Amino acid sequence: MKQKRKIIKVGINVSFLRKSGTGIGQVSVNFLKKLIEKNWKSLERNIQYILYLEEDINWALPGNFKKRVFLPIWKRDDLIRKIWWEKYLLPRQVKKDGCDIFLSMYQCPTILKKIKHIMVVHDIIPRLFPEYLNNWRKKIYWSMTEKAIANAGKVVAVSIHTEKDLIRHLGISSADIFVNHIDIDEIYKKKVSEQKIERMMAKYDIKRGYVYAGGGMEVRKNVEGVIRAYKYLLEKNQKEYFLNHFPNLIVSGKLLPQLAPLITDAEKLVRELNLTAYVKLLDFVPQEDLPALYSGASVFVYPSFYEGFGLPILEAMNQSTPVVTARNSSLEEVGGDAVQYCHPDSISDIAGAVKNVLLNKEHKKELVRRGRERSEYFSWNKFTDKMLEYFSNN
Repeated sequence: MKQKRKIIKVGINVSFLRKSGTGIGQVSVNFLKKLIEKNWKSLERNIQYILYLEEDINWALPGNFKKRVFLPIWKRDDLIRKIWWEKYLLPRQVKKDGCDIFLSMYQCPTILKKIKHIMVVHDIIPRLFPEYLNNWRKKIYWSMTEKAIANAGKVVAVSIHTEKDLIRHLGISSADIFVNHIDIDEIYKKKVSEQKIERMMAKYDIKRGYVYAGGGMEVRKNVEGVIRAYKYLLEKNQKEYFLNHFPNLIVSGKLLPQLAPLITDAEKLVRELNLTAYVKLLDFVPQEDLPALYSGASVFVYPSFYEGFGLPILEAMNQSTPVVTARNSSLEEVGGDAVQYCHPDSISDIAGAVKNVLLNKEHKKELVRRGRERSEYFSWNKFTDKMLEYFSNN
């Protein structure tokens, strides 16, 4: 008689489904979609999944999926609620449900005893950039998070660079880490129609062929460097190389000058540099519009000072938009030989890299070709299969 295989209970913290526009939200959404897809197709289901949420989702789930939706008494979406939910309520519920394995989709203060805990770590930015810990609540949260990373049975780093950071700065053993590259949202993998691009150009009142900078207004993202490099390019090259038309600079990202110095006050900078006739700030752009914005650009510029992965450059490559990015952190790991690199702290170098892409048609064409090839290396299918392999073997 064939012996019945043991059912493994796997709990997953997917609370960031309620913030699907964030990087962690996108990772949670796309991993879960792929996991569900694989379970619909599978005839043999020896794994039961329990999804832990702070807000309910209206998704069609296979029979081996269950949901747990709960909140503390403190309902306000802030760090107090976050600590309460991740540090106390979640571990209690996971233990009650009898999970064999638990997957945290992001770094957080969750610590579990006698349960195999896998924690995905996207970056350790607060350790590397202490300015992010600008109040006591953030300091407490990050201190708890570092302790939880150290206590996890296995840490999943989204890049080799993040793996190195975990070893170097948090003292995590390499034996306790495995690298599993993430991917972008499926929306960026679809070719945008000419009609859709034209609609987006009309919606935002812009013309195709612009220099595009997106991905957020955090100082770390170096939007200031892009704007200053654009000014340098305008002054040094307009008369020599761009007599007929000098491309505009389009910048997207939430404009929150009140959060300076963590956020770049792009509006103020554009005014101070007398660039209002050349630079358009779009503020927050919904994700459904972003593929068309990438497609309408001549070049995407992202000279970030640090990234745990670098989703925006992969988004641009998938839309056949040539990329200028920094030679640092995980950006080289994602970009490979498919992007134009620059030094993020050199305005003239950023400007020179942008100029090279704009004026060298053969180079631009080659970057587009390599970008398409490079983007195929990353897939949610690979990411999910690696997770499933770990669930099954542990």
